[in-house]
Amino acid sequence: MALGKNYEGQDCSLAKALEVIGERWTLLVLRDAMYGVRRYGDFLAHLDLPRAVLSQRLATLVEAGILERRRYQDNPPREEYVPTPMGRELWVPLLGLSQWGERHLTGAGPRRMFFHHACGTRLDAVSFCERCAVRVPVQDVEVRPGPGLERSRQDRVSLALQEPHRMLDPIQ
Repeated sequence: MALGKNYEGQDCSLAKALEVIGERWTLLVLRDAMYGVRRYGDFLAHLDLPRAVLSQRLATLVEAGILERRRYQDNPPREEYVPTPMGRELWVPLLGLSQWGERHLTGAGPRRMFFHHACGTRLDAVSFCERCAVRVPVQDVEVRPGPGLERSRQDRVSLALQEPHRMLDPIQ
């Protein structure tokens, strides 16, 4: 029996959220958008997913108001994808899932570590800075390579993230 494509009949906020962000690849697209990936080609190269899948995931996230499509070049027309305030709210769940995966599913140590940009303190799974006693919004987070990071990938995003990088700042 094939699984349905939605959660029809479920009167549940989690089911409604999964309708938008629960498909395979969507959380990785969102993770990359938080890292500062903006351009279609960079998502494609870093994620190694089929073009049709990426196009559909980006369209769904734009339609849901999680990402915003912005024109950055007119000739030829080119657009980038930027997290909206609604999309930036997904930072804490993404961070928590990532840290859960590192604790329970990998043995090499964290691939990426997240720090409060203002003071350099490492953040916990809910983006809380113990030194400053605040929950740090994604725009004030710095991502750094961790001891478990494999450095074999050579795409533009992977190379940029081998150095400390402020979240949401565009990958150059």
